[in-house]
Amino acid sequence: MRRLLTAVLAVTVMLGAGMAAAQQVVGGYAAWIGVDDLYNSSGQRLSEPWQVIRQDRANYHRFRIRQAGDEGDPWFGDANNRAALESLVRRGHIERSAANAILRGNVMIHVTVYGSGRGIDRIDVIVGN
Repeated sequence: MRRLLTAVLAVTVMLGAGMAAAQQVVGGYAAWIGVDDLYNSSGQRLSEPWQVIRQDRANYHRFRIRQAGDEGDPWFGDANNRAALESLVRRGHIERSAANAILRGNVMIHVTVYGSGRGIDRIDVIVGN
């Protein structure tokens, strides 16, 4: 039984290492979260940081609402990819102070996109200069 547990643990560690190795930085962008990013297209105030980040990309790509400091990206011009962005940020970890800063607006964010052969796997968001 002990050998079986050791073997299972070894395989799990190897698989985890393989998955981590397959995931790599594929790019990123910086964006200034301005007042326009805090409201959805219907004018409702957004209440979650992932909604604000998604709206920022919709503003950038679809509505051409851009603030100084906003950078382009090759992924989130597509509405389906923006939905995936929101989901990835929502499922990830974000510090309470970073979430609060995003919800207040007037803050710079830096987004790092990780992927593999099958697409975007993870998003990291950092608030600050």
